[in-house]
This record gives sequence, C-alpha cells and structure tokens, in this order.
Amino acid sequence: MKSTAALVCAALAVLLSACTTAPRAPHGRVAPALLAPPEFWLDLVAGDEVSDDEVLADLATAGVIFVGEAHTVQRHHDLQLDLLQKLFLRRVPLVLCLEQLEARDQPAVDRYNRREIDLATLAAQIDWPKQWANYADYRLLCEFARHHRIPLRALNAPANTIRTVSRGGGLAKLPPDLRAHLPAEIFTDDPVYERLMNLALAQHLALDPARLRPVFEAQAARDETMAAAIVAARRVDTPPDQLRTAFVVVGAGHMRFGLGTAERVRRRDPGIVERLVLLTDSGQGGMTATQKAQTRDVTITHADFRAIGRPPADYVRVLPLTARPILPPGHPPVP
Repeated sequence: MKSTAALVCAALAVLLSACTTAPRAPHGRVAPALLAPPEFWLDLVAGDEVSDDEVLADLATAGVIFVGEAHTVQRHHDLQLDLLQKLFLRRVPLVLCLEQLEARDQPAVDRYNRREIDLATLAAQIDWPKQWANYADYRLLCEFARHHRIPLRALNAPANTIRTVSRGGGLAKLPPDLRAHLPAEIFTDDPVYERLMNLALAQHLALDPARLRPVFEAQAARDETMAAAIVAARRVDTPPDQLRTAFVVVGAGHMRFGLGTAERVRRRDPGIVERLVLLTDSGQGGMTATQKAQTRDVTITHADFRAIGRPPADYVRVLPLTARPILPPGHPPVP
C-alpha cells in the first residue's frame, strides 16, 4: 500500500505538471489520458482514490462530519453545499453547525430557522459582517438548510473573549464575567496540538514567543466552546433516542489530524463516529501582499507531521489548480 504522503504528493504532482498544451492523438483528437485531471477524492486511510458514492455512503454513517476549509476559498463553500445537499438526499438527519456564528447569537439564529426573519435581518441583528467579514459566502448553505428544515446552529465563542485570553495572559487571567462565556472544562494539556499550532504560528513576525501559550489557550477555549455546541446540536428537535448528524463547517486548523475541536467532541461524546474531510486550496489559498510582509519563511517538514502518528483526515478532495500556466513568448492562449 502506498503511504499517504506519497499518494498525496503524487496526486498533486499530476496537477502541477500538467502540460500547457495537450498532446494530440492520431487524427487530431486530444489524447484522453493527457487531459487535465478532474477533481477527485482521496481516501487517506486506505491510501487510494475513491468515488463520490463511496465517500457519501461512508459519511452517512457518521455522527459528526467535519469539513475543514480555508475561509475565503469559494470552491470550498461550493463543495460544502454539494455535500450537504447530497447527504440530505440520502435522508441523513442533519444539523448544520457553523464556526462562523457565535453561540451566544443562537436565539436570533433560531428565529431565522423558524422563518421569522430572513438572512439579511439575521446578519443585521447579530452584526455578522463585523464578526465574520465574508459571512455572505455561507448564504447558500444557510438558505438550503432553512428551506429543508435542517437546523442551523452557532458554534463559536465570543470574539472579544477569545482576544482577551490571547492578549491578556491566558485563561487564568480572564475576568470572571468573560470566563462565564466559556465551558467550565477547557482541556489545555494537549502537547501534540500545541506543538502543531506553534509551528504554524512561528511564521508571524509580530508574535512574541512568550505569547505562544496564551494564543494556544485561546484556541483551546474556542475549540472547547464549539465542541460543546456540536454535542448539544445533535439533540436539537429529535426524539430522546435519536441523534442528528452534525455537519460542521470550520477552519481546517480546528480539525486536521482529528485534533482541536474534533478531539474535544470525542472527549465529550466517547464512541461518536466522526469523519474528517479536507479540501485542497489548489492555488486559491495564497496570502495578500500585506500578509506576506508580516510573515517569515518557516519550514514544516514531513517529519513534523509524521510525528503526529495519524492521517490529517479521512478524505481529501483534490481540486484542480486554478492558476493560469506561464507560457513561453508567442504561445497561444490556453483555455
């Protein structure tokens, strides 16, 4: 069996090395095997390509499905909607859980669920544009859920509380009124997750290494809040002996390798069946010039990831690269 890393690298190499012009088969036809590859699923546990139907059939068995995203990549939102629709058609009892909404705003979200207000009114009432700048990217998900009576649940901790943890010296120094916004139990003894976060945070020029621990505690507080909300969401509008499947839309850093929010859901609900889904950025996840100016080059090696001892997800959706190829002078345009 091929290793996961080798398989992913091979798949990405296919995407990266596609020719700028497809060689011609006899009689002027384009050789089918050399066309740009379509998007496809990789099963990172089995180490092989897998069909849409196989992925959906497996996801339908889960109690919680984490779909990790890069927040501003539109194709990620498109795929999230596609998965939600197809799971609904399979009659999976769903609840849509969004990191992009704060849990304290659930009463307003419930009014939206009951069709008492529309999405624009909800956004105005909770000041969603300020909470989440690209909130409109989640409109189709929310509207599909409401139209088909899939409950929408808010997950996140208040942004101001999380900022205070991060900048104010950690959870121990959080004022009591803000501590009340968070779950009573917050699991912070998590060296694997903390090390992975610290590797990622090292690229930020402005971050003082002495502040790494408070930043991690802020992340843990956010994860714990979302985990508590996910576990509760599965019991919304269901008989006592039935549970919904939580379809969870979060940033990939909150669920990759089954860490973060995913691990805290397992601690709160032992035995829950989870599935982790990742989506490749494929040329759309780059930083702006301003963001690049605020970072330093940091190398995170395969050894760093292999030390975690588990695959980053159950499935990854490999999306074709969108960047236009660099062509030699005089080369005709490539569609």
